[in-house]
Amino acid sequence: MSNKSLSQICNFSLNESKAENILCLNVEEISSFADEIIIVTANSNRHAASVSQKLVEHLKQNNINVIGVEGELDSGWILVDCGDIIVNIMKQDQRDFYDLEGLWGENSLLKKLN
Repeated sequence: MSNKSLSQICNFSLNESKAENILCLNVEEISSFADEIIIVTANSNRHAASVSQKLVEHLKQNNINVIGVEGELDSGWILVDCGDIIVNIMKQDQRDFYDLEGLWGENSLLKKLN
């Protein structure tokens, strides 16, 4: 499956789950482990868990192997490893604190999806 198709499935699922501030970063030139990193905001720990569960369901329905899901329910940050695409589902306070957008750099912004 192409990264474009994988990205589209992720974006569909994240929007359907009402994730907010969806950013897709192109890190292909600066990362050895992923081509894209998607960062989204969840309203609560429960919302983050729901977003990650729906994402995994959508990926499996499309015969995409999920490498792993990391993060505890109360951590405020859940990571879904889809291989070439890494999805970070974060509460706003975690997103502000870790500033992944700043870490990866402004030049990596591929698209803002909502």
